[in-house]
Amino acid sequence: MALVSFGAFAQHDHGNHDDKKEMGQKMDPMFKNKDLGVAYGHYIHLKEALVASQMNEAKKAATKLEASLGSEDNWQEAKAEAAKVVSATTLDDQRKAFASLSNEMTTLVKDGELSMGEVYLEYCPMANNNSGAYWLSNQKEIKNPYFGDKMLKCGSVKETIK
Repeated sequence: MALVSFGAFAQHDHGNHDDKKEMGQKMDPMFKNKDLGVAYGHYIHLKEALVASQMNEAKKAATKLEASLGSEDNWQEAKAEAAKVVSATTLDDQRKAFASLSNEMTTLVKDGELSMGEVYLEYCPMANNNSGAYWLSNQKEIKNPYFGDKMLKCGSVKETIK
């Protein structure tokens, strides 16, 4: 009877593969430093706003990110880069500032120690005037924040941070 149940579960699982994948993509990683987890959540909100080419939403997310990056010395560079996203007057300028912000956030995430989950370091070689740029993501699927709909899938996962 257990084999029948397993077979039915396996068939059910196969039929809902996309649903489970979507649920898995929504699981946020958890950090040992809860303040870093809050900041990272705002960073992801910013990334998603840039993917959707929503300048106002990106500004809101960057404002929250900047505020969440407290007075710790090693967070000041990221805070300064978040401020550049906030003050940017065009979507292109927001995306340029996001490239530098992503480099700073990558350092913080790597140093911050995950207690659960994974973070993906992703890269687009065409971003930043073909100099390339990185970003962090909760999912392996590429959703490029540097080009939005123009080149949504451009990029690759370069590292899995655990």
